[in-house]
Amino acid sequence: MFMATFQKITSNLWFDSNAEEAVKFYISVFKNAKIERITHYGKEGYEIHERPEGSVMTVEFRIEDQKFLALNGGPHFKFNEAISFVINCKTQDEIDYYWEKLSEGGDKKSQVCGWLKDKFGVSWQVVPTILPDMLSDGVREKSENVMRAMLQMKKLDIATLKEAYRHSKEPA
Repeated sequence: MFMATFQKITSNLWFDSNAEEAVKFYISVFKNAKIERITHYGKEGYEIHERPEGSVMTVEFRIEDQKFLALNGGPHFKFNEAISFVINCKTQDEIDYYWEKLSEGGDKKSQVCGWLKDKFGVSWQVVPTILPDMLSDGVREKSENVMRAMLQMKKLDIATLKEAYRHSKEPA
């Protein structure tokens, strides 16, 4: 007997009609990614979903062992910044790679403090792994200097953030 294992919580991304295109884009960006299953609309329920029979309904996929579901649900809902995906990056090369790939064709006006919107309207945060430590440092001036530097950036720059952190004075 086949026993499937299920992730307790799966992110569901609602697209109008381009879920498969979006998923193919995401799996091209992330090295550890794959499509797992595609379902299609049938005749049943057409009066509700109004999707052509045989068109893609859902695409189940994985990125870095995290399962996602992309749904072609129609134009009723749009993505917004209230939900975003954080990509934790150890190096500037990683930040540069994800920023370049995900921002291509996206909304340039949404690029601020490491946030971007991709060409499908999904929000991402491309963040260095050292940032939370710098922002939560017990020395208030250090965390404020890092925050000040970050607020001036679109794509985050680790060297600039480290410089802001180092050039803070220790409390007397």
